[in-house]
Amino acid sequence: MSTEIDHKMLKSFDVVIVGSGLAGATAALKLADNHRVAVITKRDLEDGASHWAQGGIAAVMGEGDSFESHVQDTLEAGAGLCDLEATKFIVEHAPNAINWLSRLGVPFTEEQGHLHLTREGGHSHRRIVHAADATGAAVQNRLYPQLKDHSNITLFDHHMLVDLITSRKLKLDGQRCLGIYAFNELTGEVETFSAAHTILATGGAGKVYLYTTNPDTSTGDGIAAGWRAGCRVANMEFIQFHPTCLYHPHAKSFLISEAVRGEGGLLLLPNGERFMPHHDPRAELAPRDIVARAIDYEMKKHGLDCVYLDIRHKGKDFIVNHFPTIYERCLSFGIDMAEEALPVVPAAHYTCGGLMTDLSGRTDLQNLYAVGETAYTGLHGANRLASNSLLECLVIANAASQYIQSNPGKVPEDLPTWDASQVTDADEEVVISHNWDELRRFMWDYVGIVRTDKRLERAQHRLHLLNEEIKEFYVNFHVSRDLLELRNLVQVSSLIVQSAQLRRESRGLHFSRDYPGLLPKATPTILTPQ
Repeated sequence: MSTEIDHKMLKSFDVVIVGSGLAGATAALKLADNHRVAVITKRDLEDGASHWAQGGIAAVMGEGDSFESHVQDTLEAGAGLCDLEATKFIVEHAPNAINWLSRLGVPFTEEQGHLHLTREGGHSHRRIVHAADATGAAVQNRLYPQLKDHSNITLFDHHMLVDLITSRKLKLDGQRCLGIYAFNELTGEVETFSAAHTILATGGAGKVYLYTTNPDTSTGDGIAAGWRAGCRVANMEFIQFHPTCLYHPHAKSFLISEAVRGEGGLLLLPNGERFMPHHDPRAELAPRDIVARAIDYEMKKHGLDCVYLDIRHKGKDFIVNHFPTIYERCLSFGIDMAEEALPVVPAAHYTCGGLMTDLSGRTDLQNLYAVGETAYTGLHGANRLASNSLLECLVIANAASQYIQSNPGKVPEDLPTWDASQVTDADEEVVISHNWDELRRFMWDYVGIVRTDKRLERAQHRLHLLNEEIKEFYVNFHVSRDLLELRNLVQVSSLIVQSAQLRRESRGLHFSRDYPGLLPKATPTILTPQ
C-alpha cells in the first residue's frame, strides 16, 4: 500500500454499505436523510439474494398468534442453539418492520382487506407476510427506486470489496475499521473508500457449493473480509440446504418455495409413494434440515436423480393464484405444475453462521457492522426457521442505523490508496476457473448434507493446497473479480470445515455419521482469528 494520497481514487462518506440486498438497502434508506451514504454492489443493484426470496417475511400479525409462539418455533428449529435474547428482540420488532415496508408501498398480498398470511415448515401458525410468491422482488422493486433517487445515496455498481482498511493494517492505535478497498470492474482499478462507519451486507456463501439456490454474487465476501480483519465468526458449519429446488438442466437451481408444501404440496417417490411421514410426524411441514436429509436419504437409497413435489390436487386456479411466479417459471421449462409433479432436489440455500455481532449489528471491530446473512446474531441457531431471514435483515439493519445515528463518528482522512506497482497480469487465468470448479465439487461431496471425519479431512487437505495457490496469485498479479471471489470462497470454506470438525455431534443442519447423537449441552462454535 502506498503512503501517498491519490485524491482521485479516494472517496469519503459517512457510511459505506457493502451490499444492496434488503439489509443493505434498509440501512441506506434509514441513514440517508442525515448521512452521506455509499452503497457498493458487486454487479447490478438487483443481483442480490434478497431479490430471489419467494416465501415472505415471518411476523406475528394474525389473530391467535403470539410473540411467544414465534419465539418457540424459532428455538425449536434452531435445535437448542438460538440466542434467546436475540430471538425475542427480532421477533418482537417484526410488526414494526412490516408496517415500515407497507408505508413504503410494498404490495403485500391481502385477503378481504387484511394481510394474507401463509404458513411454512416449522411454523405453528400462519404468519408469513408475502407478496404472492415473489416477496423479495416486490420489496426490492419498491426500495430500489428510492435508493436511486435519494440525493444522499451514491450507488457504485460493478464494485467488489477487496478488503477492509483497519487501524491495525495501518499500524495505528486501536482496533477500528476506517473504510474499504473496492475493485472497480469497469476500470480495473482498486478504489479507496473512507468512512466513519462500514456496514457489511454482502449476503452468504452459497456458491461454496456446486448446487445452490443463491445468485452468483453469494461468495462470502463480507464474512471472509471480516475474518481477515480480526472479527470472530460463529456456527459456520450450519449451512441450510433448501429441500426443494427444481431439477432441470436449464433451471440453474430455481427454488420451489417452502410455501408450496405449506399450502399442501406432497413429496413423492417416482412411483407416487409419499415418504415424509416415515421420517418425521410433521411430514412435509417438518423443518428444512429434516426434509432435506430425508430427500437426500431417499435419493441415495433408491439411486434417484430427484424426487417429486406434487400440489396438483389443489387445482389450477389455486396454484396460479398462490404461486404465479413459480407456475410461469416452471411452464417456461415445459413443466405445468397444475398437471404434473415437480422434479426437485436439495441445494445449498442459507449460511446460518457468520460474523459475530450484537443486536446493533456491531462486530468485534469498532465502526464495522454486519447485517443480514453475513452476520451471526444468534437468531438462527443450528437451523434457520423459514422466512426469518428477511425479518432479521430488516430488524438488525434498522438497529444498526439507529446506533450509527446516535454515534455519528468522524470520517478518517488521508487513507493510503491501493498500490498495484509491483504486480503484473496473470499468466494463466485458467488456473482460477479450474480451482473454482474443484472447490465447489469437493465441498458438495465432502461437506454437504451428510458429513464424516474422513470427508472433512479430505476437504481440509484440498483447501490447504488451494489456499497456497491463491496466495501466490493475490500477491503477484492484478486482482480480478474471479480471483477475489475464489479467495473469499476458499476462506469461507475453510471456516465451514474447521467449524464442522469441532462439532462432535449431529445437531440441526450439521449431520455427522461419526457422531449421530446430540451432546447434552448445546454450545455455539466460535472461531477467533490468530
